[in-house]
Amino acid sequence: MNAVLAPVQSERPLIDDSFLANPYPTYRALREAGPIHWSEEFFGGAWLLTRHADVELVLKDPRFSAQRTGAWIKDREENPGELGGFQRLFARALLFLDAPDHPRIRKVMNAGFRPEVIHKLVPHIEQIITGLLDQVEADVAATDTFDFIERVARPLPVQVITRLLGIERGQRADFMAWSDELAIFIGTAQPTRTQARRAQTSLLAMCDYFESLLAHKRLAPGDDLVSRLVQSEAAGEIESGPELLAQCAMLLFAGHETTRHLLGSGLQALLSHPEQWRQLQQDPALLPGAVRELLRFDPPVQYTGRRVATDLVLHGQRLRRGELVLPLIGAANRDPARYAEPDTLDITRSEGASLTFGSGAHVCIGAALTRMEAEMVLRQVLQRWPDLSLLDAAPRWGSNPAYRGLMTLPLRRTATT
Repeated sequence: MNAVLAPVQSERPLIDDSFLANPYPTYRALREAGPIHWSEEFFGGAWLLTRHADVELVLKDPRFSAQRTGAWIKDREENPGELGGFQRLFARALLFLDAPDHPRIRKVMNAGFRPEVIHKLVPHIEQIITGLLDQVEADVAATDTFDFIERVARPLPVQVITRLLGIERGQRADFMAWSDELAIFIGTAQPTRTQARRAQTSLLAMCDYFESLLAHKRLAPGDDLVSRLVQSEAAGEIESGPELLAQCAMLLFAGHETTRHLLGSGLQALLSHPEQWRQLQQDPALLPGAVRELLRFDPPVQYTGRRVATDLVLHGQRLRRGELVLPLIGAANRDPARYAEPDTLDITRSEGASLTFGSGAHVCIGAALTRMEAEMVLRQVLQRWPDLSLLDAAPRWGSNPAYRGLMTLPLRRTATT
């Protein structure tokens, strides 16, 4: 049996302004200091893993459970039961389920993300992108400057996911505001009670909206994901109530939160590496590999969480049942034991997919859609604005350590003639 060592703890706070601007030096220091660390900064205490092999192990190994919402939400309560509605819904989301519920629900959800379903969205996505970029050109003809996050990265993914779900344009509610409150709660290392209450309000509002939409789809189903979920509900493959509503709400949230961050940080990375930008212009066939590399280089999801399901020893540390483990995906993607020159952006890299979309049973269900959206946006931007450039050499990153994304991305474009 491995010897049990005293927990290795960080000597200074990990999350500060410099970390939010660039977490990768901190990840490197942690990885070089040891394979596993204990930190009180995350949810009252968590084990941090930085190495690719360990992160992949935790994502695949059933000894690490995805069911982790109970203490997370309960610890935020002042009044017993105040967040009961939040917990009932949150805990039923696919992201937080283990077998046997996870494979059962995942099978139902997979039907909405089959290649032929995603392919049917291509003309619609192309139309949205063209419309957004056309509007940019019309609005900024005089100045040639615009904010890519506001004008493209933020509105595009929500329009795509609502189309996939079967939500008509006139039916859209405050989806982005609701998702923002959920992202703050999920991605903050120590969420406050106020943040938990706001997240509950947003999740309940989402579910109220979907209750009405589900009722409509039961009467008049269409060729969309919510209609497929209704059919699965009728077949007894997914439960009515919290289970069904949780999947709808979290699809809406996850369907645009990470995609918008990828669009912003990916374009920023390319423009910060002009040789890579020019190479992509010269050979657009490199786009699929370029998107994979952008996902590795600066992933929109920096870490996820698991609960220890059974006592075990890992790298000499005793992990006890119920303790939280954070596989640091952003760190694993820069592990030199897995990637040559990991801090270098190389759109021709051929070392396989990163861990950005996870691994094992919980690999991201919408990964193909996210990659496709990014490829389509970059293709049009490259064609239209080959001389696109950054206006700010030090862009403003968000304050969410889990969901890494730019608040703004001011650009100067030069339209082709």
